[in-house]
Amino acid sequence: MLSIFNIWGPVNSALFYLSLAVSLAGLGGNALLLWHLGLHIKKGPFNVYLLHLAAADFLFLSCQVGFSIAKMAAGYEDTLHFPVIFLWFAAGLWLLATFTVDCFLTYMLPSYCSPACRPRYTSVVVCLLIWALTMPAVLLPANACGLLYNGMSLLVCFKYHWISVVWLVVLTSMACVGSMILLICGNCCSLQPPPKFCKVAQCSGILLFFCRLPMVVYWCLRPVIAFLFPFFFPLATLLACIDSSAKPLLYYMKGRQLGKKEPLQVVLNRALGEESQSRLGGLSLPMSQV
Repeated sequence: MLSIFNIWGPVNSALFYLSLAVSLAGLGGNALLLWHLGLHIKKGPFNVYLLHLAAADFLFLSCQVGFSIAKMAAGYEDTLHFPVIFLWFAAGLWLLATFTVDCFLTYMLPSYCSPACRPRYTSVVVCLLIWALTMPAVLLPANACGLLYNGMSLLVCFKYHWISVVWLVVLTSMACVGSMILLICGNCCSLQPPPKFCKVAQCSGILLFFCRLPMVVYWCLRPVIAFLFPFFFPLATLLACIDSSAKPLLYYMKGRQLGKKEPLQVVLNRALGEESQSRLGGLSLPMSQV
């Protein structure tokens, strides 16, 4: 029995260094993505979400790298590691869920994009609200449950924790169900191929299901999982790092054309740039309507 528990140390170490390597690679990819989305691609109602999502992924990977280096230097893991990285993870999850639902509504209800239903700067306002609301949604239960430097209050922890669990389950369900419906309707039930932003939402939803879900499960059942499966958090962290690091590569694969060598800016613009006229039931999507 003891020999079984002795393997957790090497497994955790391997997962730790893999997470660090993936995070370093993902930082470069997300930095390029932020550069192109922020400065070289005209803002539309959907790539605004992708810009903020890239920022959330960049912050998540930066904190993961920072805490990993601090752990190697000090020899132990800082208490703030999990709540801090989960803060940016949750922001990215919320942004991804909102982006997926927005794509779903636009694809299924073309009238949703009319100026009367979608005022100008809608996407920007929604993203800013997400950033503002994510901090209390994560830090309040983390503080009550002793994940920060304060002690734990059992009753307050129970109340805040289950509110956060319901919130995360709703977000994950929105993203997974929305991307699944887009995948089915776009490939099986539609006579015309889905727009580019729908394809990005489909792939992001698949990545979320396989790579982000374990971190959500760990947040929801942390005391039980930490006791029974010591390797689960390092594995969930590695999968979350893969998700955050894979998006720039995913966008590049979506935008490139086989047999052509093109500048990165052209490929990303093809994958993430929005056409001034996107034919969704004959409805146009103005580029300035964000």
